[in-house]
Amino acid sequence: MLGSKKSGFGISGSTTLVSCDTVIVGDIHFSGNLDIEGLVQGNIIALPDKEAFVRVVHGGRVEGEIRVPAVVINGAVEGNVYSSKHLELATKGRVHGDVFYALVEMAAGSEVNGALKHIVEPEAFEPDTVKAKSPTQGGGDPLESDATEDGDESIVD
Repeated sequence: MLGSKKSGFGISGSTTLVSCDTVIVGDIHFSGNLDIEGLVQGNIIALPDKEAFVRVVHGGRVEGEIRVPAVVINGAVEGNVYSSKHLELATKGRVHGDVFYALVEMAAGSEVNGALKHIVEPEAFEPDTVKAKSPTQGGGDPLESDATEDGDESIVD
């Protein structure tokens, strides 16, 4: 059954529990297992190069982004979910945001109110680190008509 301990999810090591009467305000950076029965108002981020698994159980809620390799959701998530290995949406799982995944399982009754985007490059799951060019790096005002190296013109009204 989806969301059960028989699903093969989880990793060996320590487990952190956010119990049902607990509210965490702020980001959580972790490795190992994280079970959420309460409310997390912040982002949940796996430590780089570490094994990590998060489970949002029925009644659990996350108001923020999740960036963890393996995720099981049977509660509610208000924010984007990035899963570089395996994402499972169980029967009562609800996501209000975009879902970026390598492999996804969805049970009947689960909901995604956002886009489902299949991603195969691991670097696509990292936070954006691309910096926009300043107008001086691009050779002038980016809002003016300008010819590119290929000879194409880009016009902005």
